[in-house]
Amino acid sequence: MSEGEKAKVTPLRPRRPCPECGRPSARDTYPFCSVRCKNVDLNRWLSGAYVIPGEDAEDTPDGTPEQD
Repeated sequence: MSEGEKAKVTPLRPRRPCPECGRPSARDTYPFCSVRCKNVDLNRWLSGAYVIPGEDAEDTPDGTPEQD
Protein backbone atom coordinates (compact mmCIF):
# COMPACT_ATOMS: atom_id res chain seq x y z
CA MET A 1 0.00 0.00 0.00
CA SER A 2 1.38 3.40 -0.90
CA GLU A 3 1.45 6.43 1.41
CA GLY A 4 -1.47 8.01 -0.47
CA GLU A 5 -3.61 4.92 0.05
CA LYS A 6 -2.73 4.73 3.76
CA ALA A 7 -3.92 8.32 4.25
CA LYS A 8 -7.35 7.41 2.82
CA VAL A 9 -7.95 4.53 5.25
CA THR A 10 -10.35 5.48 8.01
CA PRO A 11 -9.89 3.87 11.41
CA LEU A 12 -12.53 1.42 12.64
CA ARG A 13 -13.10 3.41 15.83
CA PRO A 14 -12.13 6.95 16.72
CA ARG A 15 -9.25 7.22 19.18
CA ARG A 16 -10.60 8.31 22.52
CA PRO A 17 -8.95 9.00 25.84
CA CYS A 18 -8.47 5.97 28.06
CA PRO A 19 -11.10 6.05 30.85
CA GLU A 20 -8.41 5.15 33.42
CA CYS A 21 -5.45 7.40 32.60
CA GLY A 22 -6.50 9.68 29.71
CA ARG A 23 -3.90 8.55 27.17
CA PRO A 24 -5.13 7.74 23.62
CA SER A 25 -6.81 4.34 23.31
CA ALA A 26 -5.18 1.43 21.49
CA ARG A 27 -6.97 -0.76 18.94
CA ASP A 28 -6.21 -4.08 20.67
CA THR A 29 -7.35 -2.89 24.14
CA TYR A 30 -10.10 -0.41 23.12
CA PRO A 31 -11.35 1.72 24.86
CA PHE A 32 -8.26 1.46 27.09
CA CYS A 33 -4.68 2.39 26.22
CA SER A 34 -3.08 -0.77 27.62
CA VAL A 35 -3.73 -4.16 29.16
CA ARG A 36 -2.85 -2.66 32.55
CA CYS A 37 -5.62 -0.05 32.38
CA LYS A 38 -8.03 -2.71 31.13
CA ASN A 39 -7.19 -4.93 34.12
CA VAL A 40 -7.52 -2.04 36.58
CA ASP A 41 -11.05 -1.43 35.32
CA LEU A 42 -11.93 -5.14 35.47
CA ASN A 43 -10.66 -5.33 39.05
CA ARG A 44 -12.90 -2.42 40.03
CA TRP A 45 -15.95 -4.21 38.60
CA LEU A 46 -15.05 -7.51 40.29
CA SER A 47 -14.33 -5.93 43.68
CA GLY A 48 -17.63 -4.04 43.71
CA ALA A 49 -16.21 -0.54 43.36
CA TYR A 50 -18.63 0.11 40.48
CA VAL A 51 -22.27 -0.35 41.44
CA ILE A 52 -25.34 0.10 39.28
CA PRO A 53 -27.91 1.89 41.47
CA GLY A 54 -31.31 0.33 41.98
CA GLU A 55 -34.08 -0.04 44.51
CA ASP A 56 -33.92 -2.68 47.22
CA ALA A 57 -36.51 -5.40 46.87
CA GLU A 58 -38.55 -5.58 50.05
CA ASP A 59 -40.62 -8.65 50.79
CA THR A 60 -43.76 -8.87 52.88
CA PRO A 61 -43.74 -11.11 55.98
CA ASP A 62 -45.17 -14.04 53.98
CA GLY A 63 -42.26 -13.90 51.51
CA THR A 64 -44.08 -12.43 48.50
CA PRO A 65 -43.02 -9.12 46.90
CA GLU A 66 -44.92 -5.98 47.91
CA GLN A 67 -47.66 -4.80 45.54
CA ASP A 68 -47.99 -1.04 44.86
